[in-house]
Amino acid sequence: MPAADPDAALRVALARHRAIASSLLALMAALLLAGYALPPGYATELLQAAAKAGLVGGLADWFAVTALFRRPLGLPIPHTAIIPRQKERLGQGLGRFVANHVFTEAEVARVIGRLDLAGILRSFMADPAAARPAAEAMAATLPRLLASLEDGRARRLLGRLLPRLAGGAGGARVLAGALRALLAGGRHQEVFDLAIGQLRLLLVEKEDQLRTAIETKVREEGGRLVGWALGATVARRALAAVTAELTRMEAADSDLRLAFEAWLTAEIEKLESDPERMAAVGKAMRQAVAHPSVAAWLGDVWARLRAALEADAARPDGRVVALLEGAFANAGTLLAEDAAARARLNRAAESVVARLLPAARAQLAGFIAQVVAGWDTAQVTEKIELRVGRDLQYVRMNGTLVGFLVGGALYALLQAVFGRVAF
Repeated sequence: MPAADPDAALRVALARHRAIASSLLALMAALLLAGYALPPGYATELLQAAAKAGLVGGLADWFAVTALFRRPLGLPIPHTAIIPRQKERLGQGLGRFVANHVFTEAEVARVIGRLDLAGILRSFMADPAAARPAAEAMAATLPRLLASLEDGRARRLLGRLLPRLAGGAGGARVLAGALRALLAGGRHQEVFDLAIGQLRLLLVEKEDQLRTAIETKVREEGGRLVGWALGATVARRALAAVTAELTRMEAADSDLRLAFEAWLTAEIEKLESDPERMAAVGKAMRQAVAHPSVAAWLGDVWARLRAALEADAARPDGRVVALLEGAFANAGTLLAEDAAARARLNRAAESVVARLLPAARAQLAGFIAQVVAGWDTAQVTEKIELRVGRDLQYVRMNGTLVGFLVGGALYALLQAVFGRVAF
């Protein structure tokens, strides 16, 4: 079945109003002819003058209205069929008008302020039914985003950026900040305990080898007889002394532990204030990061991280989706509780739009002009006529009636002033 015409009601209304305007024009013609058939006299001449003016006014307005959309009677009269012939100019003018007089900074700012973007985001993020699909959709784009980064290009970028980031004074400050956070949280003691524990474990595992090495060294230095008599004793006492010292270091108030903390504090201060130490540490970090082994390790880290992210993002119950959903919920809570944050967000949106608006206006004007230029001429002419044609038929009716009334009034005035008037 053929599709229903969406403009059917407009077509009927236009045809009805066009018939009324044409009928009124025909009435003027009939009154004019009737005026010449009536006996001569003032009333007859008044009717003739009014009918002539009404007929001329109606014809003039018919010509003007018709000339907008087509050539009157198909005649090649200049400056007719304005809309079909000037479609591109009309599109350019419409584009400039919309861009310069509709999308102004003041108007856009007023609309954004009335929309309350922060309130819209708050409602969206606070609604789990909306935030969950948004988080899943955003997570689904992560694999495509990562796939758009070539592995080789990402490695080369990391290889160029990391030495620069780590090699300057900023790298030393980052290291100092990390060490200061480690010290403030007491984590340096855990590092110290780990080091002591590893030394004790190594001592236990290598006790036999160490004892043999000490006995051999005593024998080499003191001779075979001294080595036979004292080697085992020296080795046992040396290992016992090392073990006892490690045990004393494990105490919370051991001198070595306190000395380690003092050394670490001093090193942090040097990293933050001593240009020579900052430069030396930066150089060492740059050389370390630029080493082929480290570069290979970074490449492997990138590959593993990318694979893990892609696999997790593909799961609806993955950590990426949960993280994004939680971020949405936290942002919604922040916007709901902090009016200042909402105001800052709205101001930021207005600022961004204000910066983008000049370029956007030019793009919008060009877009509208391009769209209008691409329309079918007959179709766009018909669309415009269907939507404004009814009002234009009122122009024809008004022109006919006003012409009739003004013509009669003008005849009466001239007759009263000058007497007999040929009209």
